[in-house]
Amino acid sequence: MLDWLLSPIDAARPHEIGFALSWHARLMVLSWGTLTPVAILIARFYKIMPNQDWPRELDNTFWWRVHFWGQIASFAIACAALLLILVSAQNIGAAGRHQFLGYTVMSLGALQLLSGFLRGSKGGPTAPHPDGTLRGDHFDMTPRRLAFELIHKIVGYTALGLIIVTVVTGLWAANAPIWMWAAMTGWWGLLALVAVRLQRQRRAYDTYQAIWGDDAELPGNTMPKQGFGVMRPSEVSRFKDKT
Repeated sequence: MLDWLLSPIDAARPHEIGFALSWHARLMVLSWGTLTPVAILIARFYKIMPNQDWPRELDNTFWWRVHFWGQIASFAIACAALLLILVSAQNIGAAGRHQFLGYTVMSLGALQLLSGFLRGSKGGPTAPHPDGTLRGDHFDMTPRRLAFELIHKIVGYTALGLIIVTVVTGLWAANAPIWMWAAMTGWWGLLALVAVRLQRQRRAYDTYQAIWGDDAELPGNTMPKQGFGVMRPSEVSRFKDKT
């Protein structure tokens, strides 16, 4: 069994990669294969913590901090992994498709980071406008904010799908041992099961209500929910008796 797990996925090819390629692969798996999906999962399902007394307790920033710093760390690690290949004389056959996908994912990651600077001001009670009002792109859900949320989510989930394909093509190009394929399949399978369970528990809460509550007069609460499969906390049974 151990010999089988240690053998390469394609018995007709050797699994022989040097220092640069091996650490490139490890860092990319840590970055795109581990940190990025976890940061996305936290952002989608933990805008309200399980023990949080919503709507008496609002604007939990745990999800935002994990998502923000997790994605920055992920992109920094990915840049280091890319640099290993660029400065190395090593190359690997059958990697053309992987190379194209890799640069595409890196580009989408850079676009996501840059889009964060375009999200506009927050506004609301915790970040009022300099003129003393509650005005803000997020609080008022201005066209700028609506465009940011749409683009950010589309690019993010597109990148997530491409990450899986990119890692798989990288494993194949390197003729990775079977245990690596099993480990990645198990890890992604676990994340998928967790995401499905949290989605079925209706934990994909609307960001606006998670931050500012369910007052019907608030600007964002007069608009449609943003994102697929999103629930307003005020619509979820566990909160109905508290609101």
